[in-house]
Amino acid sequence: MPDHVILLHGLWMRGFALSMLHHRLMEAGFRVHRFDYLSVAATQQRILDRLQARMAALAGEADAVHLVGHSLGGLLALRACLDGAPPPGRIVCLGSPLKGSAAARGFAAWGRGGEVLLGHNRDLLEQGFERWDGRREVGVIAGRLPLGLGAVLGHFEGEHDGTVAVAETRLPGLTDHCVVEVNHTGLLFSQEVARRVAEFLRHGRFPPAAH
Repeated sequence: MPDHVILLHGLWMRGFALSMLHHRLMEAGFRVHRFDYLSVAATQQRILDRLQARMAALAGEADAVHLVGHSLGGLLALRACLDGAPPPGRIVCLGSPLKGSAAARGFAAWGRGGEVLLGHNRDLLEQGFERWDGRREVGVIAGRLPLGLGAVLGHFEGEHDGTVAVAETRLPGLTDHCVVEVNHTGLLFSQEVARRVAEFLRHGRFPPAAH
């Protein structure tokens, strides 16, 4: 039975943004599901409860239930698997600011308006994690094409994808990490990224860069 993959979108997005990645992972042989949530209006606990319930419901149908999260979606994927005993599977984060987002802190500096834009996941976006101590293997794909709104709001040091700095995606405890030549949104549409996601979900390592 093919492994299940649950895709999680990022802040200010909905599930349809994951269509291309969904299609490519299906072609790679996975059973793929999009997890749609209200990234601003829903409380974090509400999102996590729904996600954990979805994982549990799929767990009896395959050997593994993997999570692939873009940006905020990656942070939520880690948070959902940090406690308890989640079913077997791996996690891939795409451009997720696992150590906290300078762009999010830039929005919050606007005052109440900025805080509203970040919603109930503001703290998670701003602060991230200190390290990953969960049971699952975690791989991160970061972009370094510096095109995006975050480049205006965040004060990035080093390479970034226009929204998240590469340094913000590195976290102690990760299994693997790689960097590709795309911007933040482009991580969802890149064929190379989809290939790397599939390889990590199967083997727990990213493949060598394509030449």
